[in-house]
Amino acid sequence: MSIITAYNEAWENADVDALRALIHDDCVFNPHVGGFTMSKSDILGFVAGDGTPKSEANRILFENDEVGVAHSIVHFANDSDSEAVMSFMRFKDGQIISMETGATPLSDDYKLVGQE
Repeated sequence: MSIITAYNEAWENADVDALRALIHDDCVFNPHVGGFTMSKSDILGFVAGDGTPKSEANRILFENDEVGVAHSIVHFANDSDSEAVMSFMRFKDGQIISMETGATPLSDDYKLVGQE
């Protein structure tokens, strides 16, 4: 299974133990909002807490042993607009060592192309 697929499944299931195994101890996550950096423990705490964002239409655009690029529609629990999120990840020893996201906010009436 790809690292990104395993990460998406663990996130969706709020499986902190699986995420702990997938995220490198030295991981640095630079999200697209807030202007701050998160560590492995921050990420694990985020998924274990209330209001964890949910994603749909997860796609892997590229992945090899060194890097991965993914895209998804993310819905947040804080009543903000859903976002189309692009993630770039670097891998080390089969784990995520760094991740950075970029996003485009979507309106409440947003529909994926082809959906009515």
